[in-house]
Amino acid sequence: MIDLQDVSFGWPDSPPAFSGLTLRIAAGEKVVLLGPNGSGKSTLLKLLNGLIDPTGGRYCQGGEEVTLQHLRDRDRARRFRRECVLLFQHPEAMLFNATVRDEIAYGPRQLDLADVDARVTRWARELRLEALLDKPPFHLSGGEKQKVALAAVLALDPKVLLLDEPSANLDPRTAGWLADHLLDTGATVVVSTHNLSMAAEFGERCLILDPGRGLRYDGPIERALADVELLEAAQLAHRHRHRHGAGEHAHMHLHAWETPD
Repeated sequence: MIDLQDVSFGWPDSPPAFSGLTLRIAAGEKVVLLGPNGSGKSTLLKLLNGLIDPTGGRYCQGGEEVTLQHLRDRDRARRFRRECVLLFQHPEAMLFNATVRDEIAYGPRQLDLADVDARVTRWARELRLEALLDKPPFHLSGGEKQKVALAAVLALDPKVLLLDEPSANLDPRTAGWLADHLLDTGATVVVSTHNLSMAAEFGERCLILDPGRGLRYDGPIERALADVELLEAAQLAHRHRHRHGAGEHAHMHLHAWETPD
């Protein structure tokens, strides 16, 4: 279980990304994280992955506190990195091996996991990367890089999957496959997305961050997506005037694109 108690975080010389954040995510739960640009979604995922410490409050996973100090213990760090993985918003931040094959195999090898070759074969097949296995990842398209990064984290078979804009650059087939896989997996999943047209495909529970504060909303995602006033207040929807001939009227637009957080 993920347990945040009164957690705050702020970068030096900047306003807090969030403060007083308290929430629990049960094992196996599927959660969609929403919020406008700058609301702290990517920052929260990094905190959940143990890459940064809260500036206030307490974060525990599986009953153990997670801090950079605790992760200095080698055995604990290896276990945590094996069980909790983060897909970064920009796949280039994760790609550094000579070939796609080595990229997918890197994590399992570093953590001494069994059946490394079988893991590579499985996820290359699932994500249709077989023809790219011996190519340098840096020469691939944006969508191909995203699929390689996904394969690399899924190859670890983690208990907790933290995914930052996972459908960015993906073709419709792969995006649909990913949504199905996330709902079928037994892992705990937290997905950050700007793409409201796909948000309900990623999970049933929705968290909407209130920039600089805590949670604006915590509840069923279908209810959130149907609440126009909530979406407007959270800067996830806007009204836009349309002109048709001599007439003019307003439409509500849901934000359905991926942009940097």
